[in-house]
Amino acid sequence: MTNRKQHILQSAGLGLSLICSANVADAGSWQQNVSIGGFNKVHVYTPDTASPIGDGKSLLIVLHGCTQSIDAYLSANLEQAAEKFGMVVAVPDAMNKAGFSCWSYWQGTKSRTSGDYKNLINLANAMSGDAARDIDPDQVYIAGLSSGASFANTTACIAPDVFAGMGISAGPSIGTSSSGAIGSCETANVTSRCNSYAGSYASHFDTQISSIAHGTSDTTVDDCYNTQNAEGMAGVYGVNQLPGSNTYSDGSRTASETLWEDGRVSMLWLNGVDHSWSGGQGANGSYISGAGINYASYLGQYFSENNRRVDRNQGPVLSDISLSTSGNQILVSGTATDQEGSVQVVEATFDGDTSSSVSGGTDATDFFSLTSPALADDLYLVTVAATDNAGASGEPFSQTVRVGPEPPASAPVLSEVTANVAAQCVTISGSVVDENQNLDTVEVAFNNSTVTASVAGTSFSAEQCNLPGGNGSATVTATDLTDLSSSTTVGFEVDAGVTATLDTHIADGRLDYTNYANCYLEYSTAAFRLDELPAGGGQCQWQDDDRSCTGPTVACSGSSGGSSSGGSSGGGEGDCTEQSAYNYYHKTAGRAYSTGNPMAPDYFAQGTDEPMQGSTWGLNTLSSADGQNWSVGSCP
Repeated sequence: MTNRKQHILQSAGLGLSLICSANVADAGSWQQNVSIGGFNKVHVYTPDTASPIGDGKSLLIVLHGCTQSIDAYLSANLEQAAEKFGMVVAVPDAMNKAGFSCWSYWQGTKSRTSGDYKNLINLANAMSGDAARDIDPDQVYIAGLSSGASFANTTACIAPDVFAGMGISAGPSIGTSSSGAIGSCETANVTSRCNSYAGSYASHFDTQISSIAHGTSDTTVDDCYNTQNAEGMAGVYGVNQLPGSNTYSDGSRTASETLWEDGRVSMLWLNGVDHSWSGGQGANGSYISGAGINYASYLGQYFSENNRRVDRNQGPVLSDISLSTSGNQILVSGTATDQEGSVQVVEATFDGDTSSSVSGGTDATDFFSLTSPALADDLYLVTVAATDNAGASGEPFSQTVRVGPEPPASAPVLSEVTANVAAQCVTISGSVVDENQNLDTVEVAFNNSTVTASVAGTSFSAEQCNLPGGNGSATVTATDLTDLSSSTTVGFEVDAGVTATLDTHIADGRLDYTNYANCYLEYSTAAFRLDELPAGGGQCQWQDDDRSCTGPTVACSGSSGGSSSGGSSGGGEGDCTEQSAYNYYHKTAGRAYSTGNPMAPDYFAQGTDEPMQGSTWGLNTLSSADGQNWSVGSCP
């Protein structure tokens, strides 16, 4: 393949490949007992997804309640919220406990430099400041239950510059005594106390938001604090309560929601929940309730919709794009519309053996028209992008156009064909270029049927599910309108899952006793199916179809859940395996990770941290003897 063709494939293929990767149901993973930010033990869950707003992932720090181990939150369905909303979740174990292993919200100096307040600020800054974690510092939140809720509220008042929002569940009001937690309600001027804690940082309350929640069946902490805390934070923000209430539904579970102006404060009544963290269906453990909504998921949605620190400006939207040729020039026209402001510039680039670009503006009807410079006869990838007056760019448009006479008829060219496996589903994706621009279809033949791939620009993708377990393959065939075609085959391995009783699943290591109660309540002694899904870092997790019954993170059995490329091969001595692919595909398969500038990241081998040449489309061979630690280079 010529360098020019390869450049066209790489330029046009990246956008769709990212979309295809997002459809793979990969789960993230827990790191337990991490020492970070002044805490000796922090459980950290890192999702594979990104936040729907802002730049990167968000961070939710969750504080335990009295007598409650941080291990309880491993079965609180925090993973569901983390994956859905791109939230890294950190659950620290308090260093300076008081009473019955409580966060000591009623004791000591309340300042940025004291005790666990200092530690929580350090934890938030350490995690958001670590580029490898990809956390947006404008999306750092803190939440908690009971004593953890009050401590979280106090911390968010002390450091409103650090915490963009809070989630306070069944927490006594800030500044109250320990007696107020289990006795009658203590009156507290939350507004005054919160402002005093902030001191010179109080201006950051202008962009902070608060969710206040309490279970309707809580007989431990007086529910008067729910209203007192919500009204108190509304006073800090200077917003008024809106009339009426809403019902938030999570399956059959509900909560009653009252909002204040601009979504700055939300007050929830968690229906059916006692003095516990509300984890939604299947949640269980010490002071973890499965009777109510998934409060972490509610927080993910509430924070995403109401965060006031993230720039929500969207780039211009392109539509009605028309490409044509006139002699040795390419004519580009269409509309570019910007909802928040105005279109600053529209640029069209023309990539072939040589590259050039032109730019211009839009008229009063948002119409634009651009003409390329004189171009040599060639096939060009034309990319159109628009930027608004605030510097935000919208989704680009790409399409190939030929200048000059048609070349001799030739079959379409396939490249970068990969198979991504998730349980019994396989997604085949890659790039296709037709020199004659008469591509008809791309079909992917699996062993149980043939699927017509979707094609966008020069990228294609096709998914097939319910595939049998074990080794399999798919043949990709690209055909043009003259019936010229080319084919390539890619291999993969599918894990079809295991059906067994609960005791057998435990005996074979697919489950353990951590989630025993939930699995037993759902299946009792009947046999049920578990699928093995990737959990990142070469690890896997067995889980049922709704993820309510899940096992520990363990080494994957075989190569299920990975990614194999038509250009990769096994080799080396013993059990060594090697894979050759572009860096991006190494990353999506869990063999590598990236840091730095998202547009031109640096890549490193997973496990060994060895640097990999090139950026996203650098071509490297990685080898591994255990499927977890990868080295740059071939097997010995």
